[in-house]
Amino acid sequence: MRNNITIRTKEKNYLIQIKINSIKNKLKKIIKNEDKVFIIIDKKVDHLIKDLSDKKNLFIIRFVGSEKIKNYIFFQKITEKLLSKGIDRKSCIISIGGGTIGDISGFIASTVLRGVKFILIPTTLLSQVDSSIGGKNGINSMYGKNLIGTFYQPNLVIIDPYVLMTLPIKELKSGYAEIIKHALIYDSSFFKWLESNYNKIFNLNFKTLEKAINKSILIKSKFVQEDTKEKLINNDSRAILNFGHTFGHALETFYQYKKKLTHGEAIAIGMMIASKISYKFNYLSKNDLIKINNHFKKVGLPTSDKNMYNTAIFSLIKKDKKNIGNNINLVLLKKIGKAKFSRNLNIKKIKKIIY
Repeated sequence: MRNNITIRTKEKNYLIQIKINSIKNKLKKIIKNEDKVFIIIDKKVDHLIKDLSDKKNLFIIRFVGSEKIKNYIFFQKITEKLLSKGIDRKSCIISIGGGTIGDISGFIASTVLRGVKFILIPTTLLSQVDSSIGGKNGINSMYGKNLIGTFYQPNLVIIDPYVLMTLPIKELKSGYAEIIKHALIYDSSFFKWLESNYNKIFNLNFKTLEKAINKSILIKSKFVQEDTKEKLINNDSRAILNFGHTFGHALETFYQYKKKLTHGEAIAIGMMIASKISYKFNYLSKNDLIKINNHFKKVGLPTSDKNMYNTAIFSLIKKDKKNIGNNINLVLLKKIGKAKFSRNLNIKKIKKIIY
């Protein structure tokens, strides 16, 4: 198992370091070596920097991480704060928190002064296996999730599984949904391993957890390195990583992030719908469909939602970034471990299949 994974892109190469109990020491070294450091941190993990607040070159901005901060108001508020404290192009922004903190921090790092050094320290399972890898960032629009943003690769990602000790089981399952996704789109043997080891992950067996995180990152990095900015439209495209996200994001936007539905739960529902469509199109076998459904139920992830078939959902789906024109593009499964990018699907036909 590799504890250091190098991501190679056209823009830059950077390291993902996976090590238990590593955050405080690494932060001290970074602050010592940088001129000015701006930490944007979730208040829920403020204890990770409690010994650092006396550093003269350190400025700390605290928020409670949620989808509610991913908007123009918070983007402007944080950016103006950084400018007022004298951020310059030699400065470093460090994001410490879950995916929402990382998303808005990365967007700010890519735009303030046209780009400054950026380090990610994800503190949820979801952000460790998904949003911290690949350089996507952004904020939400009234028309949908993550419609405003950039591709901006970090300079370093520090992953410490130990910070998951205090994570609620609901949030662990949310992250696990993205781990399952990586198995479903690329590695059937990994899916089989998850079927036998999911309980150890939820019980925070660090050896098992570290293996799951490591494997997920390796799978995601394969797609990211081949298609950094999601320009390809084929089965090697980075868009394959959006399996389950077309319907999942629409569901999140429909609820305006107010329902107690985590990102992972929304994506789980989206993956189940995409799997059913895959079966109806004769791509996915009935046996594989049953396996996926059974595993989701076994681990406690939802497979449906009463509003999933609301007509408003399909209006939101049409605004998905992968679509061109009135038809929709979907990531479907050919089998467990192999995904297919399907283009120009007729939305009326999709409606008939899933109603």
